[in-house]
Amino acid sequence: KVKYKELINMINKEDYKNALYLIDNYIHLSNDEKNGKEDIDINKIKKLQIALKKSKTLPLQYIIGNVNFYGYTYKVNKNVLIPRFETEEFVKTVFPDGLRYIKQNLNENVSIIDLGTGSGAIGLTLKQELPNSQVTLLDISKDAIKVAIENAKKLDVKIIENDMLEGINNKYDVIISNPPYISYNEEIMDIVKNNEPHIALYAENNGLYFYEKILRTCKKNLNKNFLIAFEIGCNQKEDIIKIINKYFDDVVIIAKQDMQKRDRMIFIMNKK
Repeated sequence: KVKYKELINMINKEDYKNALYLIDNYIHLSNDEKNGKEDIDINKIKKLQIALKKSKTLPLQYIIGNVNFYGYTYKVNKNVLIPRFETEEFVKTVFPDGLRYIKQNLNENVSIIDLGTGSGAIGLTLKQELPNSQVTLLDISKDAIKVAIENAKKLDVKIIENDMLEGINNKYDVIISNPPYISYNEEIMDIVKNNEPHIALYAENNGLYFYEKILRTCKKNLNKNFLIAFEIGCNQKEDIIKIINKYFDDVVIIAKQDMQKRDRMIFIMNKK
């Protein structure tokens, strides 16, 4: 028989942070178990032990099967990238600046396409924050599309399996993307490299391939007033600005930093 405080004291120091996350998001203790009025169910303790063992080599979000993103819960599995805090920050940044721009220059029925959507977290969050928007989720991976469909069940969005904007002629007010941007020779954490889909992580041309692919072809898909929003690698700002200037004249380019003061976002807008 184990009470909550005893369980916490039994956890190794190196497992402590993961254990608390799993207890809150996976083990689902009752209020009486949490406040020590009841012993913790032995099956829940076993479940925690197994999950902690898995967490040595597997991301917690894949163990749990979902992630909290911008206050919404989205299913995730090994077929999609785990939406991270940096991407949540990216979406948060879209709202103070991009949302103000959308409201002033576009309309309530703004049309948005999320390129390389993965789990759908970005596009589906925008849909829920802008209920009148017309949102399209796009990904080249059949397996990722299945996850996005699951996450979009209660939302009126369009989901397309496609290679970015190739062959698509619809026009949009907002193109948003967190594309693969890691260079093949860049070192990343083993737990990411060994578990998350490489198709969603890596890109040719020092990680710049998809920015160029999108910017080279997207003019035909933009309405007169538009916003393009990219999450970027922290050392890619100058290179991406060069690509923008290669394909676009007379636009406003805004680079934003994350909370760690790293360049992680670029916004492109037409001049008024």
